[in-house]
Amino acid sequence: MPISFPRPSHRTLAAALAIVLSAGVLSALSVTPANSAATAASDDSFYTPPSPLPAGKPGDIIRSRVSKAGPRKDSVNAWQVMYLSTDALGRPDAVTGTVLVPKNADPAKAPIVSFAAGTHGPAFHCTPSKMIDIGAFYEQSGLDDLLDAGYAVALTDYEGYRQDPKTTYVVGRSEGPAVIDAVRAAQRLPEAKLSADAKVLFRGYSQGGGAAAWAAELQPTYAPELNLVGVAAGGVPADLVQVTLQLDGKFGFGVFAYALVGLDNAYPELKLDSFLSDNGRAKLAEMQKSACTFELLTTYANQRIADYTTSAGYVRPEWVKRLNENKLGNTPIKVPLFLYHATGDQLVQFAQADALHKTYCAAGVKTTWKTFDTDHITAVYTGNADVLTFLKDRVAGTPATSNC
Repeated sequence: MPISFPRPSHRTLAAALAIVLSAGVLSALSVTPANSAATAASDDSFYTPPSPLPAGKPGDIIRSRVSKAGPRKDSVNAWQVMYLSTDALGRPDAVTGTVLVPKNADPAKAPIVSFAAGTHGPAFHCTPSKMIDIGAFYEQSGLDDLLDAGYAVALTDYEGYRQDPKTTYVVGRSEGPAVIDAVRAAQRLPEAKLSADAKVLFRGYSQGGGAAAWAAELQPTYAPELNLVGVAAGGVPADLVQVTLQLDGKFGFGVFAYALVGLDNAYPELKLDSFLSDNGRAKLAEMQKSACTFELLTTYANQRIADYTTSAGYVRPEWVKRLNENKLGNTPIKVPLFLYHATGDQLVQFAQADALHKTYCAAGVKTTWKTFDTDHITAVYTGNADVLTFLKDRVAGTPATSNC
């Protein structure tokens, strides 16, 4: 018999988000540039890809610079990087990210975790690397767990964060390569001194959970040289149709609207603008200019897609095709997987995540599935301890078990 769990109200979730993000802002205010190299990280031209892109392979470094690394500035060596990757259409693109290596770790022996960040919002100033740099990264506790364990971390910003942002939010076929190529970039960054044979792990929650799972599905064919040993993915938006449509008129409407923008940025033939109303066009333009996570869940809460559009263009065949292409579960993951989800998740539907876990189990994926009696925002942090234990076991070579 299904078990019902109490679900927190939208007001409770918004309050929790405010507490989480205000803590990050307070941390950011306490960060000051330590030296001229760190100060240089404020030059936003770093994020503008060269045109044309240089020749090279996915993961090759285009440019790099020292990162201040926020609260970890004294305990890690860190760099912001721009590297070659692959977009959703299979074309070369440039992606930025951050590489962090604990000073007390031997980089030649350190495992590398590709940390797939959760939703940061479409605006340029929301870029994950920028948040890490100034100490306002809301997943800092999860990042700290890995660095304190002696792991190197490669964190992608995903495609499209630049001064004229064109982010490809929740598009797995863009995010998966970005997560994978962040590891390659870390291994090819001379200053990091990381091993090409290092044990590799993918880890992410929410948008990042989807990105980590996509990276795991793609890795055997896209980057077979990586020594991938495990994947931890939570709050996974596996089925974008099920996730987004149930947000219409709800607390998470901004996530729905942002997903439409992300898909349109990845696939030009979708022509989102062709069925936007003047109101929708103005609202989405403002979203891309100024919205981070907090604004997505407050400014845009409880709105309706009918007020943004002139027709339901997102059900056209071309949209359905791309949505289906970005549905997880069609390719079995080859390494042990820790998959987790909040039963009271009001942003990323629980049922579709449960369906993904059953799909992976049926395909023989060695899956550990865990649920938490909480909401989406709280589970950003609730799952951290289990994630760390799972990843440590994979690094140690402990045989993985499955609870399928």
